[in-house]
Amino acid sequence: MLKDNESFEPVNAPAGLTISLDGNPVVLPAQRHSLNSIRCFLETLALEKQRVLCTLNVDGRAANLALPLAHRGRFLRVDAESVALEESYVLQLQAAQQQTAQARERAEDALTLVLINNRSVACELWWDLARQLKEPVLTLSLLPDHLCGPANGSAPLRQLRKWQLEQVAVIIREVDHICLTGGAVQLSDILEHRVLPWLQKLSELIALWLETVMAGLRLGMKPGAA
Repeated sequence: MLKDNESFEPVNAPAGLTISLDGNPVVLPAQRHSLNSIRCFLETLALEKQRVLCTLNVDGRAANLALPLAHRGRFLRVDAESVALEESYVLQLQAAQQQTAQARERAEDALTLVLINNRSVACELWWDLARQLKEPVLTLSLLPDHLCGPANGSAPLRQLRKWQLEQVAVIIREVDHICLTGGAVQLSDILEHRVLPWLQKLSELIALWLETVMAGLRLGMKPGAA
């Protein structure tokens, strides 16, 4: 394994390719040229140190670690960051962020799909989406209560989670009512004006928590510390 004070000289890697893990340059073994192979190597390096990858940036663009990396052409830089196993709340925040993004995509698709299908199909589309709306909030419920709080100038995480659970329950009841009693246009409208704005606000909240936590970890601060 490369030490912090050693220089970076990739083995059989494309000219100009640089790879780092937690700010330290990494030597790439032979035949590790695809993004998935590089990711696998970095994950192994992290695990050897009792850590888990939390971010992977390819030429400055963040990759979704919940999915296989897409094949792409030439790339010049891969930067990864990891967290200790006891800091797994970072991974939970990232999972909630990805779940929110996926729910938003499905909601945007549903705006049109409910208009071109009959009531029973439209209701099934909504009920599948309702399940996805709950997922990020349930993931957030696994976070430790001290993660965000008065030290960050916000309400305690326990209260914020309670508010989100109450909100998603109210939204689901409202859309359920429209789904069973209203028309396709009304269903599409409530998805656009009720569901999507809530998902957008939830996404922004999770992004703020994640940015705050990651910044604190880089500075050696523990979440919830004054």
